[in-house]
Amino acid sequence: MDQTPSRPPLREVLCGDALVLAPLLLGATLTHHGPDGSVAVRLTEIEAYLGPGNSPRPDPGSHAFRGPTPRTLPMFGSAGHLYVYFTYGMHHCVNIVCGPEDEASALLLRAGEVVAGTELAQARRPTSKTAADLARGPALLTKALGITTSDSGRDALAAPFALELPPQPALAVSSGPRVGVAGPGGTADYPWRFWITGHPTVSRYKAARR
Repeated sequence: MDQTPSRPPLREVLCGDALVLAPLLLGATLTHHGPDGSVAVRLTEIEAYLGPGNSPRPDPGSHAFRGPTPRTLPMFGSAGHLYVYFTYGMHHCVNIVCGPEDEASALLLRAGEVVAGTELAQARRPTSKTAADLARGPALLTKALGITTSDSGRDALAAPFALELPPQPALAVSSGPRVGVAGPGGTADYPWRFWITGHPTVSRYKAARR
């Protein structure tokens, strides 16, 4: 008889602490079944962002730091939903909301490996020189998946999306400062970026300009 303990429902898992979930979701797969086809990305790099009431220290790098706004409202919703924002007037970035409702934690999906729908991802990312570059960075990952701000607030656990945990946790995980976060939230005091050690799709680290 199989004595392997069953996993709790994924929604319940995502209600946990973002700093625990970020490394746990390395190796997880996010699939988007869009009108033009499906793309699946295996997550290799994730950053944790915490809300104003649930952080071991204030998190000024979080969009939720000053409370809810019309844009950040999905962050204050239930775990498992998407928070998508537009940045620099050209890029979309996608997060998975986690933690208890109203606590506004989120996991920024920074990089991944396209494991299904490669041709469609390449069509969306024609400037990529290699397969490893298709989703190497948060804006590139979001574009490869065909996600825009119209998807903000949608459930990552229901069609047209599907999020699946990895069969086993990643064996080698590194952590370090978050990318592109100016001020104290981007320092080594916030080693809240996690990645699969040595994976070729992990983005390059660049300290933010103050």
